[in-house]
This record gives sequence, structure tokens and C-alpha cells, in this order.
Amino acid sequence: MNFDHFRHYARGWLFHFLGKQEIAYDAFVKAFQIKPDDLDALRHLASIAAHRERWEVAEDWFEKILARQPEDSATWFNLGFVRERGGKAGAALSAFQKAVELAPNQDRAWFGMGLAHARLGQHPEAAAAFEKSVSLQPMNGEGYYQLGMAYHCASQPDEVARIVKKLVSFEPKRAKKLVEDAGRSDLKPLIPELPF
Repeated sequence: MNFDHFRHYARGWLFHFLGKQEIAYDAFVKAFQIKPDDLDALRHLASIAAHRERWEVAEDWFEKILARQPEDSATWFNLGFVRERGGKAGAALSAFQKAVELAPNQDRAWFGMGLAHARLGQHPEAAAAFEKSVSLQPMNGEGYYQLGMAYHCASQPDEVARIVKKLVSFEPKRAKKLVEDAGRSDLKPLIPELPF
């Protein structure tokens, strides 16, 4: 065991646990420099960078992880997430596609794929990805909302109505937001009176 590596890694873990992200990050960098094959340090570095919304830095760390573990679907999802948040919808889409290729039942990767397609203006493809996401996570109100908006942008009004009816059954407030954001006043009668 390399004591210097262990000391920096343990320090990073402790400060990460205590919420001292800057100190933790610096300690994990030192641990990684001493032992470049330390996947745990890489994961911490990527996580801290993403938490701090340093999207390009996090992207670089996630890519380093994938260079060592290319079959890790969770890391492909995380790479897609930071790329999407960093405004790289095309690159995010590629990462999400790899994530679902490796783990077809990863609902959050399908959701991310839907967001990336929507940002690229590919609304039918976004709807297909959101459909898969909500089929895997049927009580995901945000998933249904995004699905309804994808159908709205794809000019499929009957599908928007179907999604509003579904949302009313378990998240009427979000159904109301979908009706408003889609400009579908004709669907207002489907929304029950809400006390809030």
C-alpha cells in the first residue's frame, strides 16, 4: 500500500463527507496523481466537479473512468448528464445511447436521451425516448410532462391529450402545467379543481 496515496484519498473522503468540496477535490487530485489507476478517486473527482457545475471538468473525469471501464453504463449516463448540462446535446445523446445499449432498463438514461433529442429539435425521437423512460418508471411525473411537451412540439395533439389524462390521475398540478405550457385550453376541463 502506498501510504501517501492512502493519506490523500482518506483526507479527500473525509472532507467530501463533511461537505468541504474544495479541500476534498484537491486531496483526490493528489491521490490520483500518485496512483493514476485509482477509479474511486476518479469517481469522486467527477462527482465533485459535477456537483460544482464544472461541466467540462466533470466530463474529462468521466471520460478518464470510461477509458478504464468502457462497459460501465452508470458512468455513460453520468457523462451524458454533464454533457447535456454543459450544452453539448449531440455529445450527450451519444453517451445516453451507449448507456441504454449497455443497460436497456436504465430509465434515467432514456429520459436524458429524450432531453438531448428535444434540445436538438428532434421531437418525435424525444417522444420515443420519453415513452421508454415512463414505461420503465410509470410514476415519473416529470417524464410524462416532458413526453407531453415532446408530442406538443411534434404536432401530435391527440398524444398530448392522452398524456394530460394520465398525469391527471397521479399529478394533477403537473397536468395543469402541461396544459398551460402547451397552450391547450381545450384540455382545461380535464384538470380538476386544485386547492393550490
